[in-house]
Amino acid sequence: MSGRLGGRLIALGVTGSIPAFKSIELLRLLQAEGADVVALLSPAATRFVAPLTFEALSRRAVESDLMSLLPDGRIGHIVVADTADALVVAPATAHWLASMANGLAGDTVTAAALATSAPVVVAPAMDGDMWSHPATQSNVRRLRDDFSYTIVDPVEGPLASGQSTVGRLAELPRIVDAVVAAVADRAVREPDPELRPPATDPIRDADLIGRHIVVTAGGTAEPIDPVRFIGNRSTGKMGAALATAALDRGARVTLVVGHATAALPAEADIVRVESSAEMRDAVLDLVIDCDALIMAAAVADFRPRRVATTKLTRGDGLTLELEPTEDILAGASAVVRAPGAREPRPLLVGFAAETGSLERAGEKLRRKGLDLLVANDVAEPGSGFGTDTNRVTILAADGAEEQLPLLAKRAVADIVLDRLATALDERDAASQTVRMPRQEISR
Repeated sequence: MSGRLGGRLIALGVTGSIPAFKSIELLRLLQAEGADVVALLSPAATRFVAPLTFEALSRRAVESDLMSLLPDGRIGHIVVADTADALVVAPATAHWLASMANGLAGDTVTAAALATSAPVVVAPAMDGDMWSHPATQSNVRRLRDDFSYTIVDPVEGPLASGQSTVGRLAELPRIVDAVVAAVADRAVREPDPELRPPATDPIRDADLIGRHIVVTAGGTAEPIDPVRFIGNRSTGKMGAALATAALDRGARVTLVVGHATAALPAEADIVRVESSAEMRDAVLDLVIDCDALIMAAAVADFRPRRVATTKLTRGDGLTLELEPTEDILAGASAVVRAPGAREPRPLLVGFAAETGSLERAGEKLRRKGLDLLVANDVAEPGSGFGTDTNRVTILAADGAEEQLPLLAKRAVADIVLDRLATALDERDAASQTVRMPRQEISR
């Protein structure tokens, strides 16, 4: 496998710190470098992030119980310790640092670290006063000097305590670089068969080959005059993450983008729009010839009833009369369900940004005729516009509802696409559509 970690098995240890959610994105970055990843979670870490998420992304069982055994009766975390090319602990709490400095093994992460002869990379994250405390600094020095651990020091930034000081988890690419450096001069270890992903597992990276996915991203700008507009705080990060993830899985992606500051994938076909009306026209043109529409854009609900043809001056004063914008998803649903429309019809995925409650989400799914609806509370810290994370609930047309923990937006995108890929396969099977075998379809 290509990448700086091609052929390597990397053990990812996660402990109970606020940035534990970032370890999911770290897993993806390690995979992007060619590594296979197996996760070990401390009991406290499972309160921040769900083991199921790591299992879904790594396609390996998570080691979170000291007493758990592999199917052949061996101790799981010991097998990981014996076969991993490196162990990276991110985030590492003050408690974990103290335990390791004193040789205590109270969870799978500390036990694996004690049992392994592989390089260990540690990325601490904690409150600033905890990080600067002499006891913590003494433990860090001992791990670095006596145990030869690589310590990726935390950086300065806003912390959960409200402080803005050193204690924030280092940037993930720095941690990946540290892992690469730690194994650079070492031979690749032979993976244990019990830790290999089953050969019959679905290959996520190929499950959208041959599909055309339309994604919308960013906000819309509803003009007041030639200079001013009504908009929102959307940056387009969620839509960009969905488009990138779909491309990684083999799809052809058309990205309809309004106002967005997020980096957009160069491999996507980009359609740029300004207003909700322009986005509606673009979406309705594209939806008739795609496999799925993912409406992640934050479309304005209202626009000025009249638009001034010249710039309004401050002396004129300003009173705006607003009117509702078109419901793009409802319009797309009507188009794909119209008599004579193509069968099997495209699947429709909506996003609902709510504040305070998600009670209306189920009604929106039914009213708009959606197959999936991804709802989030944008007032919740870490789950609003412009963040790198999201906490969502995924609702399906069959009544299923799945609440996810706070995750990196790329991790949310992968889980949404897992559900969409399955739904597309079920759609095709139900319609008895004859499709070319996936392995015969090229991009």
